[in-house]
Amino acid sequence: MSLKKSNFKVIGIVGRVGRPTVADTLNSLSQFLTQFECEVRFETQTASLLDSKPNIAVKMAELEQCDLVIVVGGDGSILHVARVLADSDVPVIGINRGGLGFLAGVSPDEVESKLHEVLKGKHQTEIHFLIDLKVVRDERTVHRSLALNDIVVNSGSITRMMDFKLFVDEEFVYSQRSDGLIIATPTGSTAYALSAGGPIMHPSLDALVVVPMFPHTLSSRPLVVRGQSQITVIVESEEDYPITTADSQVTFILHPHDKVQISKHKNGLNIVYPAGHDFYQSCRSKLDWGT
Repeated sequence: MSLKKSNFKVIGIVGRVGRPTVADTLNSLSQFLTQFECEVRFETQTASLLDSKPNIAVKMAELEQCDLVIVVGGDGSILHVARVLADSDVPVIGINRGGLGFLAGVSPDEVESKLHEVLKGKHQTEIHFLIDLKVVRDERTVHRSLALNDIVVNSGSITRMMDFKLFVDEEFVYSQRSDGLIIATPTGSTAYALSAGGPIMHPSLDALVVVPMFPHTLSSRPLVVRGQSQITVIVESEEDYPITTADSQVTFILHPHDKVQISKHKNGLNIVYPAGHDFYQSCRSKLDWGT
């Protein structure tokens, strides 16, 4: 078979471990990519899912040296890769082997047709910004993380609420007693924030949404602020130990009077979609609009 040139010279591949369908797609993908003039690098754990040992296996951090990273899994897999590639310009494309797959723009049954177009240069790229999480305790930073979807501060228990104060750009917004607070990017507005009653935001918006979780008041509503805002949540609960999570993947236990600070990260994640990708069409298909 004659080789075809790809716009991407070095391609990294990451797959979700523990899901049988992922291995099937990875093996098909590995075979498909042999027809292109490009170097393929499999993440180490991903390489163990293949039927045959790949030529190149790399650590997750080494994916920064690729021209394109293909993620086989659900949106959660892309969220994980986003934190790894946050300070690089490496674009990511997802093959959906998870649930809704808002971020994964390629379905399993169209891998070859869509990826062929992408590798030949027929694609579009969206920049999705990330947010920084910093926990300050006694004037000292004790935890940091990144998130593509959301930062959540909650009581850590379904049987109790927490007390906290909210500030935006150092201006006091309110004191609240509730299950917690979701601070979501436009990317994350179709995730946890949506289920809590937050608005759907277009991915191109430079904004953040603050969504209360079961507030102990009827007047508390989601709040949309500019993307450059710094949001601060101060834990008021004296005895309980709430938690904060980044993309539901990185968890940290909070102490009374901790300050949880959220701000826009300096870099974004470049997500590649096949040509013709339409956000509203994704909403129609993923959220069953009009059915």
